[in-house]
Amino acid sequence: MIAVCRLEDLPAGESVRLDTAPPVAVFNADGELFAIDDTCSHQDASLSEGWLEGCVVECPLHAASFDLRTGRPTCLPARRPVRTHQVYVEDGVIHVRLGTAEEGAAACAEEGSAA
Repeated sequence: MIAVCRLEDLPAGESVRLDTAPPVAVFNADGELFAIDDTCSHQDASLSEGWLEGCVVECPLHAASFDLRTGRPTCLPARRPVRTHQVYVEDGVIHVRLGTAEEGAAACAEEGSAA
């Protein structure tokens, strides 16, 4: 698990970027915490720099949006999901457990079968 920051240091409506490989964005969506890969699947833009509304983040580059709960795109131009990660709070500190590449591949395969 990766320690992100103290819970009080990530207010509602804000995000923080982790310089992992690949980078991960952690969001506080009205008190619920979510973590996804930080790079838009449409083009290389940081989702942590996007606009958060409820459980959806909009990419700052071309307005593709992603559901933070599933990583799936909610509109074009993005067609592929981003990987999601588990978020825990322990002793007031936010932690992220990174998903595996296999989990990301499964999400992409599931997205392809739903299309």
